[in-house]
Amino acid sequence: MNILFFLIPKSEVKYVYSNATLRQVMERWDQDRFSAIPMLNDQGIYLGTISEGDLLRAFKNDHQLNLQKAEKVMIYDVPRDRTISAVKADSRMEDLVGLSLRQNFVPVVDDEGVFIGIITRKSIIEYLYNQLNKLKKEEESK
Repeated sequence: MNILFFLIPKSEVKYVYSNATLRQVMERWDQDRFSAIPMLNDQGIYLGTISEGDLLRAFKNDHQLNLQKAEKVMIYDVPRDRTISAVKADSRMEDLVGLSLRQNFVPVVDDEGVFIGIITRKSIIEYLYNQLNKLKKEEESK
């Protein structure tokens, strides 16, 4: 199964650049209300994912809930609680299943590491559910 069939392309995905400030990302978070967002460099290379918890911890612990201090902090410098792994476009569905157990989406990159989109946990579960139903129907017809 070609995983690109499940891809939500970069043009439809919210992401931030690594040179954005903590305050800019917090303001965007307030508007878009996502739980995690991919972080890219200026060349579009996937660098990691920033979670809501990462932002809240940085804002509370390191910057004393001060928006002026948050304007001086680059989002790349915010410590991340966990590593969200990306897969290459030629990966197999089996590779995605294991990753989706630990993260809400799986970032997809090309051979150069350039971010091309995400595959959501929901789409992976739907695929597995459909495969299971297909197997059940085959078993019932025997």
